[in-house]
Amino acid sequence: MKRSWIVDTICCLLILLFVYAATSKLSDYQKFQIQLKQSPLLMGMANWIAWFVPLLEITISILLMFSRTRLFGLYLSFSLMVLFTGYIIAITQFADHIPCSCGGVLQDMTWNQHLYFNIVFTLLTLSGTIILYKNQRHSIAINQA
Repeated sequence: MKRSWIVDTICCLLILLFVYAATSKLSDYQKFQIQLKQSPLLMGMANWIAWFVPLLEITISILLMFSRTRLFGLYLSFSLMVLFTGYIIAITQFADHIPCSCGGVLQDMTWNQHLYFNIVFTLLTLSGTIILYKNQRHSIAINQA
């Protein structure tokens, strides 16, 4: 019961994060696309990323809402958070100009704050994934017995 509450809370936080991020990107789509084009690591893929990332964030949020798809949603959330975190590390280490393509409140963070924020959400996502995976394996074992 307690573990289920923990996973539910983590999923709610991720849904809030991804829906907020996707909405802020889509609400000022042109600005988001321009900022992506300014990134030395993404400029060649900016047009593709500009529509794919918000769509993926919304899709993951929907997957996290339902118990049947929640584990897959957590896997995707973890992967996306690792990619975002890796991007922040790469851009701060190897780029002279660092544009922020985040929207809303997130764009007001420093790069270090953003890195810590992403690390926390990555660890939360990993924790939720492990808990849910173990719960599902336990349920399968009980049903087979």
